[in-house]
Amino acid sequence: MLADAIGRLILDGQIALRVRLPSERGLAVVLGISRTTVTAAYNRLREAGFAHSQRGSGTWTALPSGRTLANIARTVAIDGATIDLARAAPGLSDDVIAQALIAVTPDLAAHARTPGYHPHGLLELREAIAAHYTVRGLATTPEQILVTSGAQHALTLVLSLLCGPGDRVLIETPSYPNALEALRRHRLRPVSVPVGDHGWDTGVLDATLRQSVPHLAYLIPDFHNPTGLLMPDATRAHLLHVAQHTGTWLVIDETLAEVALDVPPPVPFASHAPPRDASRVITLGSMSKTYWGGLRIGWLRAPSDLVDELASERIANDLGGSVLDQLMALHLLKQARTLLPPRLEQLRLQRDALNAALATHLPEWSWHLPPGGLSLWVDLGHPIASTIAGQARDRGIRIESGSCFSIDPGVCETRLRIPYTLSPAVLNDAAERLGAAVAEGGTSPPPRRRPQWIA
Repeated sequence: MLADAIGRLILDGQIALRVRLPSERGLAVVLGISRTTVTAAYNRLREAGFAHSQRGSGTWTALPSGRTLANIARTVAIDGATIDLARAAPGLSDDVIAQALIAVTPDLAAHARTPGYHPHGLLELREAIAAHYTVRGLATTPEQILVTSGAQHALTLVLSLLCGPGDRVLIETPSYPNALEALRRHRLRPVSVPVGDHGWDTGVLDATLRQSVPHLAYLIPDFHNPTGLLMPDATRAHLLHVAQHTGTWLVIDETLAEVALDVPPPVPFASHAPPRDASRVITLGSMSKTYWGGLRIGWLRAPSDLVDELASERIANDLGGSVLDQLMALHLLKQARTLLPPRLEQLRLQRDALNAALATHLPEWSWHLPPGGLSLWVDLGHPIASTIAGQARDRGIRIESGSCFSIDPGVCETRLRIPYTLSPAVLNDAAERLGAAVAEGGTSPPPRRRPQWIA
């Protein structure tokens, strides 16, 4: 059991590769078990390829041949017979892609006569993004915009520039798994605050900020991923005030802000503060959730001097993004008033279809219909999410346990995130297969395990 638990943590990214495991004696003391048990577990890990030993330097973690880390497995393509519920991202229709390619061809030809390096992003795209913020209620200039290869790229740039190993970072539980992975990779110390069924507790947020004084906070206030909740305006204003007092950078993920299904799109988070209180607010945006993840265009809004520093940081990685992708993004943004309404209406239909299908095939589960976003955050009633996910794979469904949305292993094991980005027919099929998986025996809580070692 101990070897299996450590192996799962390695695959989930909770324990990094090529790090030294605790000594057999030390781990035995911490877990309150015999050293013989730990020795046997380490031997099993070595036999399975999850560890190797170096004489005189201990036991080190490894990845077995043929195994894939969970963060990679969640993003790779799957066969056509499998229903993918692990990725909450819409596709883009053939005709929209074709029209965009035709429209940008003349501009692409003009750019092809230049070197094509734009560390800050194409000026015309930065102007369009800045204008969009201004229309939404937050006056913005192009100099405050950095175009990136997706919002995840923007986040990693910010963490690289502003944070150092060991810095405290406030993070929500649950939260976006790839953001959590970025924190781990940068060796930051997460300080988590809960997002419950009724949203954020202002008192808990206030106390956590004042007591832990995190260097940075990463928050998803708009149709929160995965819960779909919308942070109240009063909470936003209070957070801005407290963060100004503690000197905490606020990194606000607004990638889902325009996927508003039952309410008007929220105004930008930073617009709730006077200019001096917004000087340490960095806003992330992306084309992924509103248009297409494969476009890999995101951006951040920040003070212009910080944007220049981030552009310099970016040069060490990729010199600048794809000109073609940026021209495509510019075209789509100009067509937003035409493209977004039917897309949002389709998402409403798909959300209603998933709601009805789950009510039919899994009436014992519970959930709230979110006012926006791309998924339902479903309560299973028991900590069986990993069991259900495993049985679902046997029935042709890829879905992740709710625990991958938490920085701490085992938390959110009573939950599944189920996106409604697929067609109603496919969503009904998925709910029927999940119902069959539960009927197979997934409703009983798993046996109680000994505490797991957490890196």
